[in-house]
Amino acid sequence: MKICILAPAADYWENWSLPKAHYERLLGPDLAFRCWTEPGDLSGFDLILPLLTWGYQRDVPGWFALLDRLEEEGLPLANPSKVLRWNSDKAYLAELSAAGVATVPTLIRESMSDAALESARDIFDSPRLVVKPPISGGADGTYLIGPSDPLPAEAIGQRMLVQPFLPAISEDGEYSLFYFGGTYSHAISKHPAEGDFRVQEQFGGVERGIDAPDDAKVLAEAALAATDRLLDCGPLTYARVDMVRDGEGNFRLMELELIEPSLFLHFAKDDGALFAAAVGATQS
Repeated sequence: MKICILAPAADYWENWSLPKAHYERLLGPDLAFRCWTEPGDLSGFDLILPLLTWGYQRDVPGWFALLDRLEEEGLPLANPSKVLRWNSDKAYLAELSAAGVATVPTLIRESMSDAALESARDIFDSPRLVVKPPISGGADGTYLIGPSDPLPAEAIGQRMLVQPFLPAISEDGEYSLFYFGGTYSHAISKHPAEGDFRVQEQFGGVERGIDAPDDAKVLAEAALAATDRLLDCGPLTYARVDMVRDGEGNFRLMELELIEPSLFLHFAKDDGALFAAAVGATQS
């Protein structure tokens, strides 16, 4: 099977050599990588995976234009384009919450302002808030705002999400569970550097392989089932479910990563065999 993985733009700064090596090992000699911003003719591939479209949040029109093109040309894509489009905007959290999934409480503000910030403080009764763009990745444009902090100038007038800061992110970490073809594979916990709240490696965050707690699996599978009900998409080729504990110790969904998640396959006990099988089954 000839597979194409859509890769970062040439000028994207983040090192993607580790996932590239995993995909080359698992998906065989016919695997190709094409820059997502200039992929060229894709008609000769049996399957296209957008697993490395890192930075799409920095060129949102270009990203949606790519999805339009893939749909118009009827190219084989995993995950389905309707899932990628839906998952691009974190407003999906409101849909999942309405479907009964325990999410981190989230407000969507179409034009962020100091008044909107104060309103969120009152609604959440939280001294610290997280403010971030609804189309984002890698903690781009994400701010932790304390009780006396002003709204960052970059956020004023922008469409933003507002959430209460959950201290467990620093104390217990963020949990990520991985599912391939709808089947659980492995889990990690991600921990921010001391004094930070962001778990990404570029900010000093570290990851650890873990055995997923049972209640984490319950939440992850509820989120994936709700996604299927909303989109009629069936089991997804790949999914990463990010969550954190709230003040009562219950897991709450932070994000459902269905586009270009780091899969941390070096923590998978089967070395990624389930992932490779899910990709192969997509075209079977």
